[in-house]
Amino acid sequence: MKDLRIVFMGTPEFAVSTLKKILDNKFNVVGVITAPDKPSGRGRKLQQSAVKEFAVANNLNVLQPTNLKSEEFLKELKALQANVQVVVAFRMLPKAVWQMPEMGTFNLHASLLPQYRGAAPINWAIINGETKSGVSTFFIDEKIDTGEMILQKEVEILAEDNLGDLHDKLMNTGAKLVVDTLKIIQEDKVVTKKQVGSSELKDAPKLTKENTKIDWSQPAIKIKNLIRGLNPYPAAWTIVQNGEEELKIKVFDVEVENERHEYSAGKLIEENKSLKISLDNGFIILKEIQLPGKRKMEVKQLLNGFKFEEEAKVL
Repeated sequence: MKDLRIVFMGTPEFAVSTLKKILDNKFNVVGVITAPDKPSGRGRKLQQSAVKEFAVANNLNVLQPTNLKSEEFLKELKALQANVQVVVAFRMLPKAVWQMPEMGTFNLHASLLPQYRGAAPINWAIINGETKSGVSTFFIDEKIDTGEMILQKEVEILAEDNLGDLHDKLMNTGAKLVVDTLKIIQEDKVVTKKQVGSSELKDAPKLTKENTKIDWSQPAIKIKNLIRGLNPYPAAWTIVQNGEEELKIKVFDVEVENERHEYSAGKLIEENKSLKISLDNGFIILKEIQLPGKRKMEVKQLLNGFKFEEEAKVL
């Protein structure tokens, strides 16, 4: 049984769960690397990352390098004398960093690798209508998310799961998987498996203004999957032509109604305190949306104080 000296690298809430699980299992965390504090909100106050807040509260040694290749940071990292590094939702590491510990540097990725390599695996699994996802641990190499796999665990995606639901499932499952990975490293029982490429692989590219916009010519189920795969953040969006105004509206929750109708595609219909958008073969019923400058609201509540024009349509 080896004595592990762990450096943990991560930034958002997703990573906190793993760090907590590592500590709960009495592993020795000699350092935590996280993003520098950033100005946030109206007052531009410096905001600490979720990982930093947790690490400070637990008296862990925190480093916040702006440049991962700087000699100063590499010297500080080496001084921690870690023999394994754990990476969860952090940035790409230079070779000098991931090669440093003798037992390697492994990453937790929120997909069943080699599927959904990239920046937004949780979103794209839902957007593409998958019924399962999962988490994988792998040793980092020179490319992105391609290293030899250590462990993997499947997670079911339910039909109504949105990004927030799947995020939490994968966060909790991933935290356990990292601990299991540390245990087999400690016991020297690691058996890795090469990732096999194939033409069937789906990517998880960064989310952009373009790929989060709703395309109303798509089938209803594809539109619904896009919306739930971006709820609660960053949210799918559309432009509504409302009289002379063009409103950029964020859409968080919808239902599909398969029903024949005479409306032209893209018409916004307000009736009985509900809003729906006509598609070629049915309707999308809007349940929760956000108007510009307003908070997120249920449509019923919104329609108490806001009226759409008779000719309103989505663009």
